[in-house]
Amino acid sequence: MAHQWQGIIHEYRDRLPFGEGDEIVTLGEGGTPLVYARAISERVGAEVHIKVEGANPTGSFKDRGMTTAVSQVKQTDVQVVAAASTGNTSASAAAYAVAAGLKSTVILPAGKIAAGKLAQAIVHGAQLVAVDGNFDDCLRIVRELTDAYPVALVNSVNPYRLQGQKTAAFEIVDALGDAPDIHVLPVGNAGNITAYWMGYNEYAGKTTLASIDDSALHMEPVATKVPQMWGVQAWGAAPLVLGEIVQNPETIATAIRIGNPASWKYAEAARDDSKGSIDRVTDEQILEAQKVLSTEVGIFVEPASAASVAGLIQAAEQGKVPDGATIVCTVTGNGLKDTATALGEADVDLTPIAPTLEAAAGVLGL
Repeated sequence: MAHQWQGIIHEYRDRLPFGEGDEIVTLGEGGTPLVYARAISERVGAEVHIKVEGANPTGSFKDRGMTTAVSQVKQTDVQVVAAASTGNTSASAAAYAVAAGLKSTVILPAGKIAAGKLAQAIVHGAQLVAVDGNFDDCLRIVRELTDAYPVALVNSVNPYRLQGQKTAAFEIVDALGDAPDIHVLPVGNAGNITAYWMGYNEYAGKTTLASIDDSALHMEPVATKVPQMWGVQAWGAAPLVLGEIVQNPETIATAIRIGNPASWKYAEAARDDSKGSIDRVTDEQILEAQKVLSTEVGIFVEPASAASVAGLIQAAEQGKVPDGATIVCTVTGNGLKDTATALGEADVDLTPIAPTLEAAAGVLGL
């Protein structure tokens, strides 16, 4: 009988901070596809695989960290979870709160959230609070709220979030047989690049700045190496590239529209310790990469997800991609999160035809 995936905590419990008797809150997250992308491989001269995190239950990678964060809350008496969000975190927090029997509150920047993500938070019953400010303002409010009241913060500054998100690196090594040479991913609040770096290191028997214990040192290594970590930011929201806070970040990629990343120092450590890089790409490059993924690979992603592929293509154009390297690009969220951006100015002719074979054949030019 084929193995039925049970969610990341059940699958990787020996590498996560949970005991056998702990109550686990899961929606079956993880186990997402790792897809070989022939078109992109040929374009950049390397072996490129896409880690499709939009296949998680709420459509983004956030579910990996939310199962661990909310499961940890269930070990306490706290009944409310709160998050600042530009979209995906709100959807995930609300869904996992429902599964856990908890209440959820989402602090969001007014007018800065894609409709698909907002709809998810609403249908899962989250209490929404819109702030006249950006994501960084929202995160500050949530930090203050959870410090002053019996409310649990479930943003990626919560170390349990990163513990869950690191499992994507485990899955990649399990699928490829070893770590890739290079891993490319979008960078917004910088929790994901931090988590992947931690996961790769722990699978190689090492710990990192963000590790919460040294259990990795006491387990048999699975990977023989760690990859270079390449982070990609949007041009108008690139504090790690510029080396300074961006006060008014702007980009079409709402999920990475963040000017002061919470995991800033961890992301810099991942970049430096892996001998990697963090670069930025324009909105035009992001939209072009989104198109390449959908029309040449068959994967539909939200704009922020495409930043990783845009960054890889840019690096190849600059001669920075080693010939034949094994590369993984994470795409973080499903394209259905933000259909308005994907469709753009597309002109779709849906003029009805007669209900006949001849009419259909005529339209198709057959």
